[in-house]
Amino acid sequence: MLESLINPKRAEKGPWKMFFIGILYASLSLLLVMLFFGKDPVLSKFSGMIVVTFSVMFTLPFMYYIFKKEEKKDEEIEGLIHVWKVHKDAILAFLWLFLGFVVAFSFWFIVLGDFNLLNAQVETYCAINSPGAIDHCVQQYSFQNLSQMSEATGNVTKATRFFSILENNIYVLIFTLLFSLLFGAGAIFVLSWNATVIAGAIGIFTKYKIAGIPLGISRYMIHGLPEVAAYFVSALAGGILGVGLIRNGIKSRKFVRVFENVVILLFVSIVILIIAGLMEVYLTPMFFH
Repeated sequence: MLESLINPKRAEKGPWKMFFIGILYASLSLLLVMLFFGKDPVLSKFSGMIVVTFSVMFTLPFMYYIFKKEEKKDEEIEGLIHVWKVHKDAILAFLWLFLGFVVAFSFWFIVLGDFNLLNAQVETYCAINSPGAIDHCVQQYSFQNLSQMSEATGNVTKATRFFSILENNIYVLIFTLLFSLLFGAGAIFVLSWNATVIAGAIGIFTKYKIAGIPLGISRYMIHGLPEVAAYFVSALAGGILGVGLIRNGIKSRKFVRVFENVVILLFVSIVILIIAGLMEVYLTPMFFH
């Protein structure tokens, strides 16, 4: 029903509209999971993953429509400038959608006060920041222990942290590419997961206070938006490659042109990831400690 009320063709004329669609879908995902699975003794333990699954289900029609539409353009254009001009609206639409996800997930996670809604995401945050004491970290960041919350710290150089972040981000980029190639719009799973992890991190950063959400979003979006943009570019490249292969075959001249544009998109995504990593290590700490 929702895909009929909110048609992808209506949203393509203004990428910013995807922000409100992201808010709607993320809100429905959290609320439905809390309503139907929140009291279940078994499924409530997996609420974090079910939330992501719902957001993927809601968003699939948009992803499939955009991939199919963008591939047709790649059959006619070539060169970095032309590739950017042709795909910039789709990339911006993805970014607005992601930002809507982050805002809604952060807001409802804090308002509803149900730790289980993003339990897997907080565990992931702890695995990154306190790999040697994940269980203690999760307990520390629960809603019941607000007064004991403190920011995780580490004794690593900025250069080491940069290469560690870049290595992890490249891995996610490759995973996103393969997901979108094999499953078309499947990359939205990776992107929805990242949005929920950031929402969990924002909850921790703000100590679960609604008033702190704008500051928390600023904290993670300084480097988060370019990082996610790189993933979207990779997802777009994989989706375009998959559709182009099916439509034209590997020996077609049109497919060769599509493949060249996919390589350009991947190069751009790697450059953006490097910039995002530098921003996370050297720029963000200048404003947030």
